[in-house]
Amino acid sequence: MKQLLNLLGAISISIASFAQSNGKISGTIKEGGNQQILKGASISLLHSSDSSLAKASITDKDGNFFFENINQGIYFLTASYIGRKTVNSKSFVLSADKPTVVVEVLQLLPNDKDLKEVSVISKKAFIERKIDKTVVNVDASVTNAGSTAMDVLEKSPGVTVDKDGNISLKGKQGVMIMLDGKPSFLPGAELANLLRNMSAANLDQIEIMTNPSAKYDAAGNSGIINIKTKKTKQKGMNGSLTLGYGQGVYAKTNNSLNLNYRNGKFNIFSTLSVNQRKNYQHLDIKRVYKNMDQSVTAIFDQNARMLHNNGSNSAKIGVDYYASKKTTIGFVVSGFINPEKQTNLNTSYLKNGFGIVDSVAVSTGSEDGSWKNGAINFNLRHQFDSTGREFTMDIDYMDYNATKTQPFSNITYLPNGTVSNSNQLVGELPSVIKIYSAKADYTHPVKNIVKIETGIKTSFVNTDNTAGYFNIINDVKHPDYEKSNRFRYKENINAAYFNASKEIKKWGFQAGLRLENTNYSGNQFGNPQRTDSSFTKSYVGLFPTMFVSYNANEKNQFSFSYGRRINRPAYEDLNPFMFYLDKYTYGEGNPFLRPSYANVLEMSHTFQQWLTTTVNYSHTKDLFSEIFEPRGYATVIKQGNLASADNASISVSAQKPLTKIWTLIVYSEANYSQYKGLTFGNSEKRTGNTYLANINNQFKFNKGWSAELSGFYRTKGIEGQVSINPLSQVNAGVQKEILKKKGTLKLNIRDAFFSMVQNGKLDILNTDASFHQYGDSRVVSLNFTYRFGKSIKGVQKRKTGGAGDEQNRIKGVN
Repeated sequence: MKQLLNLLGAISISIASFAQSNGKISGTIKEGGNQQILKGASISLLHSSDSSLAKASITDKDGNFFFENINQGIYFLTASYIGRKTVNSKSFVLSADKPTVVVEVLQLLPNDKDLKEVSVISKKAFIERKIDKTVVNVDASVTNAGSTAMDVLEKSPGVTVDKDGNISLKGKQGVMIMLDGKPSFLPGAELANLLRNMSAANLDQIEIMTNPSAKYDAAGNSGIINIKTKKTKQKGMNGSLTLGYGQGVYAKTNNSLNLNYRNGKFNIFSTLSVNQRKNYQHLDIKRVYKNMDQSVTAIFDQNARMLHNNGSNSAKIGVDYYASKKTTIGFVVSGFINPEKQTNLNTSYLKNGFGIVDSVAVSTGSEDGSWKNGAINFNLRHQFDSTGREFTMDIDYMDYNATKTQPFSNITYLPNGTVSNSNQLVGELPSVIKIYSAKADYTHPVKNIVKIETGIKTSFVNTDNTAGYFNIINDVKHPDYEKSNRFRYKENINAAYFNASKEIKKWGFQAGLRLENTNYSGNQFGNPQRTDSSFTKSYVGLFPTMFVSYNANEKNQFSFSYGRRINRPAYEDLNPFMFYLDKYTYGEGNPFLRPSYANVLEMSHTFQQWLTTTVNYSHTKDLFSEIFEPRGYATVIKQGNLASADNASISVSAQKPLTKIWTLIVYSEANYSQYKGLTFGNSEKRTGNTYLANINNQFKFNKGWSAELSGFYRTKGIEGQVSINPLSQVNAGVQKEILKKKGTLKLNIRDAFFSMVQNGKLDILNTDASFHQYGDSRVVSLNFTYRFGKSIKGVQKRKTGGAGDEQNRIKGVN
């Protein structure tokens, strides 16, 4: 370790020349009311951009404090004292024109009786803008009560969700979803299902990063969305209980219990969540098949009706051991059991070119299974001194185990009602995924010169998926080897990064480089009708990042960032096999998929901390896109690489109190997308514009009452071969604080006008295809939250987990 520190010191000195600033900050802390001087009060100097600590001190015998040799920039102060409320100062600028700042007297008010008995619940802004991310505070929106993580994401600035639950950021797919700093490892159907069953009551914040630094995994062409769950670090016993009931066409419940106990050197925290959600989904598909002269040869109409009854039961328990004032050791065990049941009824009409029915195929089926997860995390944090020099380490193990049974019955009728064909099929679909990950990070601020960050990471993923299909003949199961498949996949990613940041007067600079080495192999097992097949690949990528910020004055701040990103194929998209979805729809893997790479540029301007304008551009090579290929009357869906994609967007975000009771939050965005590539050997170019607007009106009245009216609207847009029609939603809610502010009662309605109906078209060779889809989106919810325990000054939050983007690419169970 000593050699490493010496090396880092030498590198840092070579990176930046010695520079000092003579900035000075001073002020006084008194007790509000009697104006008594507070000796020994804690005072922290924080950067306004990201709330990171610059320096800390305590007041002298006269209640005064002083900071010297401070770099130029925008700061604010936080003052605290035992038995008093913590207070923040206003932001101020330290510059060459203003090297000395005398802060107005900070008044600390005594805690009253209620504050000693219950947790202090401060009102946060719904959306916070930071230099490297946008933060959505979930509880700050009344209409988030009774909703799911997916519902919250749909309302978040710049985020869109399509009919299949795929998440896009600023008009681009390829987002890496993280849970408490650890990638979710679940894209595709299983990630969407997890987010749809995760209660918003357990969420604290949504962090949106369009251009993360080199410290983060390079995965995710369009950026990272980090979903942070609630944690408490107050002394004594604290907790909250949430009970919720929602009613759409079907009932939904969400219940959770959060407990925290901290005493001496130990902090123990736990969460238990039990949710049940019943939903329906209607999907109508129409395909018109044409000759080269565009004359109609056949028409396919399908009406699919699905009923989902899913549970979501999760638990987490963790311990933090404060070995010393500088060292914290943590251990977390978590898991979930999500039982899944689904019934399907698909009616397909096959017509000739004149629209006359030739046959009707009726398919009934069900899915019965469960998705289980267990995870263990060990973490260590050591702070060497008060300058910010620290070492952190995370070791993670995750295990996913899924079982699913799918019986199908297919009957084809002639127009006169005669049965022309029938068969029964059952699928048995077990899946096992094991993930091992370890990472270490070291931060070394070199006083008044540069801040160095460096780290390493390694991860291993092993998946084993089986699709066993059987034809049922006279109640006897016979293997169907053409549809059956077993696929094993192994992957190892090794990474290292270096990041350096520096503030010079009004400027801030940050540059980083991340190296990632990827090694993977896949093996499809053979059976009596097919031979084994396998593939192996290895590659190395470099991912530079750069950030520049300029604080012109107290009213105007500017920033610029650049980053290179990678998006790796989902594990199962590499499986060279055709998966049975229904009689006329199949999925197929592609072992020749290449990773896609994106170069991302972003510029932003913030005016008076309430109005932000951002311009974003990205160029993606080998973009993943769903390809819909007609094969007879069936459609095969698989992933392919487009040649390139260009996305440009401009967004405006405003958050401002209009009156004493009314705060308006607006986010608007315009996107331009261009896709180029080969589809079935034909060169294609598609372009389109999309406009998005989120509006949130928050009202705060007397006697603990508050209300909210919010909604979003998205115009028509394109994603590869798919064009999606406009989409909108309106939500409303009211909230009342009760039981001496220990309890909160929330009543809200989501999708009040039932406008979350998705319509669109698919661009398929010699085929006009369209879809119409909707579900149980209009829901009225009533939620009650009760908080209990004492509120004592909290401690610094612990970082949670370090698994890479591996979890983010499990696409589903077969």
